[in-house]
Amino acid sequence: MILILIHPELKTMKIYPFKHIILSFVFIFFWQTTLAKFILIPMDENQHNHLKAYGIVYKALQNHIKVKWLLNYRGGSFLMPFDPKLKEECQIRSVDFEIISEDKAAEILKTINAPSKNMEAVTLEKAPNIAVYSPKDKMPWDDAVTMVLKYAEIPYDVVYDEDVLNNKLLKYDWLHLHHEDFTGQYGRFYGAFKTAPWYIKRKAELEALAHKLGFKKVSQLKLAVAKKIKDFITGGGFMFAMCSATDSFDIALAADGVDICEPMFDGDPSEPAYQTKLDYNKTLAFTGFVLEPNPMVYEFSNIDTTTKRHIPRETDYFGLNDFSAKWDPVPTMLTQNHTMMIKGFMGQTTAFDRKLIKPNVIILAENKLNSEARYIHGTKGKGMFTFYGGHDPEDYSHRVGDPKTELDLHPTSPGYRLILNNVLFPAAKRKHKKT
Repeated sequence: MILILIHPELKTMKIYPFKHIILSFVFIFFWQTTLAKFILIPMDENQHNHLKAYGIVYKALQNHIKVKWLLNYRGGSFLMPFDPKLKEECQIRSVDFEIISEDKAAEILKTINAPSKNMEAVTLEKAPNIAVYSPKDKMPWDDAVTMVLKYAEIPYDVVYDEDVLNNKLLKYDWLHLHHEDFTGQYGRFYGAFKTAPWYIKRKAELEALAHKLGFKKVSQLKLAVAKKIKDFITGGGFMFAMCSATDSFDIALAADGVDICEPMFDGDPSEPAYQTKLDYNKTLAFTGFVLEPNPMVYEFSNIDTTTKRHIPRETDYFGLNDFSAKWDPVPTMLTQNHTMMIKGFMGQTTAFDRKLIKPNVIILAENKLNSEARYIHGTKGKGMFTFYGGHDPEDYSHRVGDPKTELDLHPTSPGYRLILNNVLFPAAKRKHKKT
């Protein structure tokens, strides 16, 4: 068999044996593969699915492939050794990628390492074991973290009170706290939903669980769980919380040994002058806060700014703060994004009053005009925690019973990217886990 090729410049014909053509194509393929040393996943505005890109990185780590997180380079891009299976995964999941040579990768790293550049290359080594603290049954609201983990195809386990008390957190590197109330006041939903079937059922289930585990009240159970989670952090774990799981966690710790619950929550009156008995030394992030005394009000304390903010939806944005990638890699990792401005979104706990944040806690993102922090980070012992205000980054005012967000419609969501930064963060080399 022969093949006739026409030379494009000389306009002449040449006859080649077919087997020579095949050998040439094979040679070109292997030559290109040899040059294709690395996969670069850009995370700037050219990426069409930022969220699934995190899943690709997680899969690489699962396969024992180390990944370099290029902080402040093209939106926090990822660089990894070329692997045909990862290339195929990118194509299947519609994640944009570039195949680059070893020389090009070296050139990128040289640029990043330049002292004049606010960039850094952090090595991600091991896929973190992930747990989501959440009730096993479906609640009448959705959880942004659970949704984005599923969308990015990042595996996780669900744990709850009994698991935490039985020390099962020792299996995990990273823990997310689902929309939760650690004060034992059932989310302060009493005023609006006390007759709703889901509320009545949930209250009965929690009371039964508390009694099963040896507690007289749900508030005592939740406090014990909060203290176990605090121990998890102190021992080296990474905890991420959103919405009401942020401030209610610290309130529960501050109220250790103090009854702050009214009769509709625990069957007896709250303790007299409970406000004066709070111990702010026991909290992670907040201090000097004042509890909301009216049980009919859908609010825990003055930590949250939801009722104090007067911002039109169309101008409700918060900005990511800038950090030194070389000297402060931790907050830099947590704020990687393709935009510095994130559109706001509400929650039971929307944002945090800056005046009530402990001085050793880092404010990662804030609305300076409203003096509120949206995204904060701190250390406790050998571990770290991150609090993110709001309920769903792509649903401005998500309410009980609203349909869940379809992330296929928001594959480039900068608000959801902040969640996934936290998911990958524990994979960083140990030397980068210091603030």
